[in-house]
Amino acid sequence: MPQSIAATELPSLVGTELGVSDWLMIDQDRVNDFADATLDHQFIHVDPEKAALTPFGGTIAHGFLTLSLLPHLLESSSVPVEDTLMAVNYGTDKVRFLQPVKVGSRIRART
Repeated sequence: MPQSIAATELPSLVGTELGVSDWLMIDQDRVNDFADATLDHQFIHVDPEKAALTPFGGTIAHGFLTLSLLPHLLESSSVPVEDTLMAVNYGTDKVRFLQPVKVGSRIRART
């Protein structure tokens, strides 16, 4: 894969794997910090003892925590576009959280 690519060449990369990010550990401290930042302290995220009694068997990351880590993960797994001054998060059309991310798991992105 090239170090960078011209914007005009982007269509040629549709369907091509550009890279895989490094692994990132999802630990309880990260989940607790996210809960504090978002004021979402649902027990399934922050109470390991109570969460152990659920079908998940322990605490899980907030779906939005996982989603919010994409810019970091994509930084190490995508190809920069030449002459780009900045990039912004335009949004998402259809996001679903199909699998829980259990605390203690590692995640990565595939671009």
